[in-house]
Amino acid sequence: MKRQKRNQWERAFCKGYQAASENKAQNLCPYVDGPLHQEWMNGWREGREDYWNGFKASAKAQKLESYRTFSAENHHPDGWRTV
Repeated sequence: MKRQKRNQWERAFCKGYQAASENKAQNLCPYVDGPLHQEWMNGWREGREDYWNGFKASAKAQKLESYRTFSAENHHPDGWRTV
């Protein structure tokens, strides 16, 4: 059985969120420029806000899971949104 290909934008967002929640600097973004850089930065900003608000590890994990569920429901397989 083939594994479903991961969504690059979702992965970039989650990695940025995790970096910020571990109190890492935003200049550690692995993407130089472009839409993946922007998604990583969006995740980093969201994670930084949660870090400042004192979210615990379980709340962060639950929030990331809700983002994954939300993004999976609102995207077609070819990447177009269904708004």
